[in-house]
Amino acid sequence: MTKSYFLPTSRPSTPVSLADVILRSAETWPDDEALILPDERHTYRSIADRAWHIALGLSALGVKPGENVGILMTNSADFVVSVFGIAMLGAVAVPINNRYRSWEIGFIAKDCDLRAIITHDKAKDYTDYADLLADALPALKEARNPIALSVEAAPALGAVVLLGGAERNGFVGEKVFDDLAAKADEARVRNWCEGVSAASIAAIIYTSGTTSQPRGAMLSQEALVRHWTMAGFRWGVKPGVKFWDPCPLFHIAGIGPLVFTLALGGTFVTDTHFEAGKALDLISAEKPNMLYPTYPPLTMDLVSHPKFETTDFSQTIAWLNVAPPETLRRMQAAIPNAAQVTLYGSTEGGYVTMTSPEDDYETRMTTGGLPMPGVEVRVVDPETGSEMPQGSAGEIRYRGYNTLRGYYKDTEKTAATLNGDGWVHTGDIGDFDTSGRLTFRGRLKDMLKVGGENVAPAEVEQFLEGHPAVKLAQVVGIPDTRLVEVPVAFVELHEGRSVTEAELVAFCKGTIASFKVPRVVRIVSDWPMSATKIQRGKLREDILAELVAKA
Repeated sequence: MTKSYFLPTSRPSTPVSLADVILRSAETWPDDEALILPDERHTYRSIADRAWHIALGLSALGVKPGENVGILMTNSADFVVSVFGIAMLGAVAVPINNRYRSWEIGFIAKDCDLRAIITHDKAKDYTDYADLLADALPALKEARNPIALSVEAAPALGAVVLLGGAERNGFVGEKVFDDLAAKADEARVRNWCEGVSAASIAAIIYTSGTTSQPRGAMLSQEALVRHWTMAGFRWGVKPGVKFWDPCPLFHIAGIGPLVFTLALGGTFVTDTHFEAGKALDLISAEKPNMLYPTYPPLTMDLVSHPKFETTDFSQTIAWLNVAPPETLRRMQAAIPNAAQVTLYGSTEGGYVTMTSPEDDYETRMTTGGLPMPGVEVRVVDPETGSEMPQGSAGEIRYRGYNTLRGYYKDTEKTAATLNGDGWVHTGDIGDFDTSGRLTFRGRLKDMLKVGGENVAPAEVEQFLEGHPAVKLAQVVGIPDTRLVEVPVAFVELHEGRSVTEAELVAFCKGTIASFKVPRVVRIVSDWPMSATKIQRGKLREDILAELVAKA
């Protein structure tokens, strides 16, 4: 008898392109809420209509399919409609880190050959993006024709659109943009929209390295849309579900969940920027079913805030954090009624593995879960490429339709990351358990070598966070004449708690191996941050500068 391939459950339907996400959902749930911010609520129909308007306006400015369009904004409806409007045009969205300063913005405008940039004036109390862009591209101040710019610092740039009521020299204001959109060739844009290929590039997400300028990871339609929608299925997102995500939309942890929430009929809840007290007010008001704080600095700010104890989490069924096991256990205890899940992933590959809300407690606390459907994952010896035995740590490598197509205009970094067979070389350490679940152990480049002994920073951090006064810990290595390298720890304390740096060193001594004990501890109140992660490199630079100055 011939065996059937088909599974007992139907195959999930996923959108083909980024534009398809909002267009399909607007047809299916036109009047349902798609997006909620503290003072704004938007339906699927209103998001789709405004996105179409953005597509028409950009086309009138000369933007064509395949060209790159930057977005420099806070989390906002303007950001969301810009992403989908660019997609409807068949162009490529390039979200720009809104923490970047002018020189970094200028770098991306040139490096990514931006054909246009969209910004807004609705966040002046936070950052004046028009001022930032004018500093990054001084030619804007002298521009005679804002709809046909000539900017030597960014030769491909034709226009900078400023949404909102402000008028600035060199910028296409909203009124002019609206007039252009009204005169655009709708039939041509509709044809472009329908012609978007699943293999085409949907977005270029810039990701920072430790030794070079940020590089743009090129994500195809299927990598950003189909793959992230599959992650939404594993979450259990469906119509009526509210999904709260405080991460910035320029980051993959923001735009990825936005895609799967809107693809599956849920409601995406966010704010212009993260502040723990304000975030808890929003959670109290909207009672989201799923939470996505993701990173320990955000989560620990939430759970240690005075408002946390009075916040109603009764509607929360699942939330996600990425942290070592003991930290995950403490976080899970903070909202015990909600299944805490975790993942292993990256900008370049989205969700590689993920635990499920249906997994048992130990699985969710101690592993990164099973590989996503269609994704292959290996753990190999980083030198030889040979697969490591089960339970043995090695470099994590993966391949599948989720992977980046390469780094924009950087063949050297692309070749170093993607081999000829499509495997992504992550530089991350991990191992598989007997059930095929992956556990992340750290970064190869973060691993310390103390007198010949390997020390994983995460292991020491986890131990330090077991001290009742410690809220968060980060460990880096510094040079040592005798041992080659020794660990140094930075810790943030819980509000109202106190401990000395010497006491924390004593806390470690005699309990963990001597070569793992931090030689220096520093108590900090603020962390050097990228969009979402603590910058270990900056911590290392700061402590080295301090120690040299004292020498």
